[in-house]
Amino acid sequence: MKRKGILIIISGFSGAGKGTLVKKLVEKYDGYALSISATTREPRPGEEDGREYFFLKKEEFERKIAENGLIEYACYCDNYYGTPRAYVEEQLEDGRDVILEIEIQGAHKVKQQYPDALTLFVMTPDAEELRYRLESRGTETAEVIEKRMQRAAKEAMGIEKYEYIVVNDNLEKCVDEVHRIIMAAHNAAHRNIEFIDNIRKELEGEV
Repeated sequence: MKRKGILIIISGFSGAGKGTLVKKLVEKYDGYALSISATTREPRPGEEDGREYFFLKKEEFERKIAENGLIEYACYCDNYYGTPRAYVEEQLEDGRDVILEIEIQGAHKVKQQYPDALTLFVMTPDAEELRYRLESRGTETAEVIEKRMQRAAKEAMGIEKYEYIVVNDNLEKCVDEVHRIIMAAHNAAHRNIEFIDNIRKELEGEV
């Protein structure tokens, strides 16, 4: 039986470490394909186009919207973020687990199009730790940090729509926990209907 790929949606508060978590997950375990999002924000130090994000001008991004080239997109802190459609669908057809690291707005849109997607929300142990991590990055102004904290307060209202929450207190343990959740999801009955049907037919032939 060919192993079918699962679309995995990973969201979380800005500053909760979801990007680092996803990076470590892909490095430590085989079989994952990381979907690279497109954005109109400026690259942070060390980021490269086509690795962390596809960095697009606003006009380019809006052209992709018009051409239905994105599964989802959203405007977050005055910048566009979106998921290119072609790459995701190609990887799923090849049987790979595709990870989408996207904001909560986009996650709901993707779940509507792909109801079988697995959803996880990454959190810090508490709000104080979230603020500390945002400030420690040293990449944003105090005004932007306040916007991100306000945004987190709004996002907290939608966490229960996710199937799993993951508290990123210890990175290595968190990586292993996420991998275990995904591996278990492959054994869910609703993701193995074809296998179940085949067993039923075989059993009927034996009776």
